[in-house]
Amino acid sequence: MNDDLNGGLDDHGLPGEEDWGGEEFDAGLLEEELRQAAAVLDPVPAELQQIAVDAYALHDLDARVAELTFDSLVDALPVRGVGDAPRMLTFRAGEVTVDVEVSARGLMGQVLPPQPARIEVLGGPRPGSPLTADELGRFTGDMPLSGPFALRLRTDGDVVVTEWLRA
Repeated sequence: MNDDLNGGLDDHGLPGEEDWGGEEFDAGLLEEELRQAAAVLDPVPAELQQIAVDAYALHDLDARVAELTFDSLVDALPVRGVGDAPRMLTFRAGEVTVDVEVSARGLMGQVLPPQPARIEVLGGPRPGSPLTADELGRFTGDMPLSGPFALRLRTDGDVVVTEWLRA
């Protein structure tokens, strides 16, 4: 009765406990109802969902992470008068080395020791761009890179993923 007079507040001005009439509070049911309400009122954007799927796809237990061992932006001496020099990158994972040149026209590189490989250029919400390295380990991609990117290389029995960098 006192709750009705005070707008549902107890003597300290706090909401009082409701009488559930002997029913148990079902947290699982509440969670499901909240999920359904969120899906209708605030759905996850398709782009964000794709990024999450792509990020999970990177979770490859057999993949080795290739460490960046050379970056021309950091390690090379600047050359005076060169305006748009390509960025040179070297990654290493065990015995596998990947040399990559990134320019405004795209990228080209080589897998060492020379071997054929399937290479995916990973970046942003779009699917990875597939490239193929020939018998000498050479590959090219004519799509300019923008934003963060990484490379995933698949050789005969090996999967190597490079660190993520900004183009």
